[in-house]
Amino acid sequence: MTALSVTRCPVLDPTGRAMHAEATSLREAPAVLVELPGPVRAWAVTRHSVIQSLTNDPRVSRDIRQHWPDLARMPDGWPLAALALQQSFFNFYGEEHRRSRRRVAPTFSPRQVERMRPQVQATADRLIDALAALPPGSVVDIRQALALPLTITVICDLFGVPDHLRTKIGTGIDAVLNSSLGPQEALAASNTLYERLGELLRYKREHPAADLTSDLLLPCDPGQEPLTEDVLLGTLFLMIGAGYETTVNLITSAVHAVLGHPQTLTRIHEGTIGWKDVIEETLRIEGPIMHIPMRCALEDIDLGEGVVIRKGDAITVAFAAAGRDPELHPQCPERFDPTRSSKEHLAFGHGPHFCLGAHLARLEAEVALSTLFGRLPELALAHPGQQPPRVESFIINGPQRLEVVPRPA
Repeated sequence: MTALSVTRCPVLDPTGRAMHAEATSLREAPAVLVELPGPVRAWAVTRHSVIQSLTNDPRVSRDIRQHWPDLARMPDGWPLAALALQQSFFNFYGEEHRRSRRRVAPTFSPRQVERMRPQVQATADRLIDALAALPPGSVVDIRQALALPLTITVICDLFGVPDHLRTKIGTGIDAVLNSSLGPQEALAASNTLYERLGELLRYKREHPAADLTSDLLLPCDPGQEPLTEDVLLGTLFLMIGAGYETTVNLITSAVHAVLGHPQTLTRIHEGTIGWKDVIEETLRIEGPIMHIPMRCALEDIDLGEGVVIRKGDAITVAFAAAGRDPELHPQCPERFDPTRSSKEHLAFGHGPHFCLGAHLARLEAEVALSTLFGRLPELALAHPGQQPPRVESFIINGPQRLEVVPRPA
């Protein structure tokens, strides 16, 4: 560790209230030692180029069960445990990661995702019809009325989650991603979530069907052991959670950005930009995931500028910070501008752990936005000029709610 990192160790705000400003201050060096809940000291990486480098580096592992020497001192109720210790390809390393990822990857290929479009469109139409039927002047939270039910419906349909478990699992995942919880609350949230996921597994063993949960319960390839109960639970947590949590925030943030920049709709109607431009710019400036803890250095890694990550050190990667890096986007990186030529970002990660659900997230956002603004052209913010409250997490980045008026009085 450098002298700078020893003497300065900022604490990441677990509520995520000002995560972009925080990330800007951390960009002063290739990596900065910060304090995470635990407490844990970890190297925060916010620069686009460094994130790309480390997420492709075989000297960095996400399997902290194997490779992080400080894990043994983490207390029960460690707030980051549910995510950092999740047993799925999200955290597996090397061949174990590749083998586990192959179990579900084909479902999320571009071709397979495009086949889901009619289902996504039908769900969006139903939800937006309900918004259009509201009396003029009604105020509604677009996150709860559209973004959340759309995305949770699509992913739960894929995994065969019965209706009576959908809300329970969704709220359980929201709870464990709240990095502001204390140890007892965090432990209770984790236990509750895994009880609900266990209930899903029991249900699918009794009611197998043509869905991904039933597929995971089938025998693996010849010569391979079936997935353990812990890996099954971890995979469900990963796929259902990532399958809606990121897209909920993407859709809600995009609606906020478009309504805050009315010229965007004018340009879409003129044909100078499309909804894909809006989506990519939203991903650049408001990536749905900020800090992903944890990774661990398997060897010393010299990042230059006097910063050396030592073997065994923890690392947290700030994916949502990469799109605002002025080295990548020198022209007003903090400004929403869907006309900019380059909208490069790392909102879906980078390297071997690139998000499997990226194609599905983009499809859902495109359908939601085009249908919403096509059906409700007078949609307006209920509180223009006010910033909506943020999700209480330094992991998740998005509005906790976004109140809109579908049809002005």
